Amino acid sequence: MTTHRIALIPGDGIGAEVLPCARQVLDVLGRRHGFGLTYTSYDDWSCERYLREGAMMPADGIEQLRDKDAILLGAVGYPGVPDHVSLWGLLIPIRRGFRQYVNLRPIRVFDGIDSPVRGARAGEVDFVVVRENVEGEYSQVGGRINSGFPDEMAVQEAVFTRAGVSRVLDYAFALAERRGGRLTSATKSNGIVHTMPFWDQLVTERAASFPQVTWDKEHIDALAAKFVLEPGHFDVVVASNLFGDILSDLAAAVAGSIGIAPAANLNPEREFPSMFEPVHGSAPDIAGQGIANPLGAIWSAALMLDHLGHPAAGQDITDAIATVLATTDVRTRDLGGTATTAEFTDTLLGLL
Repeated sequence: MTTHRIALIPGDGIGAEVLPCARQVLDVLGRRHGFGLTYTSYDDWSCERYLREGAMMPADGIEQLRDKDAILLGAVGYPGVPDHVSLWGLLIPIRRGFRQYVNLRPIRVFDGIDSPVRGARAGEVDFVVVRENVEGEYSQVGGRINSGFPDEMAVQEAVFTRAGVSRVLDYAFALAERRGGRLTSATKSNGIVHTMPFWDQLVTERAASFPQVTWDKEHIDALAAKFVLEPGHFDVVVASNLFGDILSDLAAAVAGSIGIAPAANLNPEREFPSMFEPVHGSAPDIAGQGIANPLGAIWSAALMLDHLGHPAAGQDITDAIATVLATTDVRTRDLGGTATTAEFTDTLLGLL
């Protein structure tokens, strides 16, 4: 029996509440499909640790994770710790240390979830945002000078490399080839004079290797509008780090709730562990109340199983999510219901 070594990082806020739900689901699917899962928990890798010790994780944190097959993360963020400190202290070092250059965010309107967008209907909106995850606008190149003076200045450099852009484009085109055969590239080459024309050039180059994929490009501002006006139009959307980040959160809101959205940080070559996480963040306003929506973490666990070579098990999870939403009125508060985190999880487990 294949056994996978999973790192669990609950992190902050509701992360510690939703991760156990995902683990329950994983254990059920492991028994059903004949694979094992062993877990190593890193319970103090968090903002509380930062406040106590000045670091989100130990100095050898990356090395502690290196022998794992996958990482399941709960959430990062806590009042009193600036977001750039928490993200650059834990999440981003893991992404970059393990070359998780693809951020994969599936978007789906489920039957039983009312989208705030009138034209977003179940069965019609089902697409994926592929975000470049380790360079682009979120580079470490730059700095601040003349701090505290009237001429204080901050410089942030975007970094787009041929290798970095090409590999994420190849992943996105190959995904579109397996799905509906359509790809949309997010750009802003009419206003950003160097990096975005370079991005467009590489899209054209890489597209030649995927002649069966129909593709187009959209400027980011127009594309954001079309996510709202025509969400059923899209299949695979590929974007730079910043554009992909914004578009995927917008798309999750179009789908009905950011609380159900999953994400995968993938090293497609499997040279290093990949990381899976719900998009919703730590939600400190509801932490500790037992009312957090566990769907984002559970769907992220499904993405993890697919990556680990168990697509049927992952499909069982997404099928159960679809069933609980379509056939029951069990909802957490963010979806207009009254169910607790545990009650919702128990209902879903009963459908597996």
